[in-house]
Amino acid sequence: MLSAVWICPEAAAGTKKILLFGDSLTAGYGLPEQDAFPARLEAALSAKGYRVRVINAGSSGATSVGAAARLEWVLVDQPDLAVIELGANDALRGMDPQQTKKNLAGVIERLQKERIGVLLAGMKAPLNFGETYYNSFERLYADLAQEFGVALYPFFLAGVAGREELNQADGIHPNAAGVGVIVRNILPQVEMLLQHSD
Repeated sequence: MLSAVWICPEAAAGTKKILLFGDSLTAGYGLPEQDAFPARLEAALSAKGYRVRVINAGSSGATSVGAAARLEWVLVDQPDLAVIELGANDALRGMDPQQTKKNLAGVIERLQKERIGVLLAGMKAPLNFGETYYNSFERLYADLAQEFGVALYPFFLAGVAGREELNQADGIHPNAAGVGVIVRNILPQVEMLLQHSD
């Protein structure tokens, strides 16, 4: 007698789960859910014919400290791919770039242990901490990408940072138009990650 076997609908449909692991820039601070980065990225990928479910694991105020521990909570969703967007709050607090690098390395190692494809999104530090700090912070993302062999999107806020019309009143968080720019710019990298995961 044959027993019934339950098949996850997402698995049957070939849906890829993309984990967005980050801070308020990922979470969608100050925006309706439909205008936040995760929803807009999912819509853009779906419009191009990809079967995806984007998991919003952004947490406002998050730093790289404790990120590896927080990651355990979201890995229960068993994502296929992950975009890491962390470091902005580290830089705003003047955290040692080497500590940020060590923390992010722990996140990447954990994801790779689960055979989850990774796209690392870089961040820049404020210039008021000086050129040495600024350069050290920016370089840590390229160093991590090379060390672990993961894809790198050099600056998450490329084309948005410093542009008043693309940011909310705080000048830090993108508005809906700014999120649109981010999605358009990062989309080719996410598509490459999806294609390489097949």
